[in-house]
Amino acid sequence: MQRTVLVPYAHLPHALHVLTSTVDVFGTAHWLLADPVPQPGDAVRPFDALVVSVDPDGNAELTELSAVRARRPRLDRLPDGGFVVAASRARRYEDANQVQVFDTFGRETLSFSVGDAIEHLLVDEASRIWVGHFDENPVGIRCWSATGQLTWTSHDADIPGLFDCYALNVSGTIAWACPYTDFPLVEIRPDRTHRPVRVWANRVRGAKAVAVHGEQVAFYGGYGEEQDRLAHGEIVETSVEPSDAGLLTLPDGSAPGRRRVVGRGSRIYVQAEPFTTWGVFDLSS
Repeated sequence: MQRTVLVPYAHLPHALHVLTSTVDVFGTAHWLLADPVPQPGDAVRPFDALVVSVDPDGNAELTELSAVRARRPRLDRLPDGGFVVAASRARRYEDANQVQVFDTFGRETLSFSVGDAIEHLLVDEASRIWVGHFDENPVGIRCWSATGQLTWTSHDADIPGLFDCYALNVSGTIAWACPYTDFPLVEIRPDRTHRPVRVWANRVRGAKAVAVHGEQVAFYGGYGEEQDRLAHGEIVETSVEPSDAGLLTLPDGSAPGRRRVVGRGSRIYVQAEPFTTWGVFDLSS
């Protein structure tokens, strides 16, 4: 079976505990760090955190965030240099303050709720916050402004079998998704008046990340023994036609094991435990 090796991309130059990590729409990697680690019993006690950002050239930048409230957080950076931190679970005392927006100095400027069960939180180039939910809150995919206004929802978008947002890719101002249960490939362009949502039938099941380049598409992940699968396909009129499949490995050839994934355009970023290093697969290359 063909093996595709991840290319080393960004490494964390710090030793604090990693709460979460991501790669933003411009390709900069970010880690949210804290010490000591917030515990479940401290659920209502804010804590200070540090964001370490490493750009594609390897330059590092530090941002201190004050009074972070999220447990099991999601993180991304806004185009103006501020940050969004969200609690993946919205409990009674967290709901109204689930999402915190911080300015470039690490000060909270506002907070709002986007709903429980966040699987993906990705910011686009227009500062919109895309949220994909998992099945404990089957509202699908929604898009919010940086001021907390709901700007788009999948509720009436006629996406078949949208129960859990397994894969979400946000690049530029476009979102791509591959949701459970039917796993179609979905393109979302909320600014387009004609057909803002397009759907292609897809036979690849269980992918956790998707990359798109022109008419080419790659799906990463799957069920059971297919968790390291990298499946390629071509977008045709109404479906994705599979071409070949192999494995995506770490640079040393080993399987990633526990991992985080982020889809951005033609790229799939993969971060394996202990979550200090990102690798990248680029469909365009």
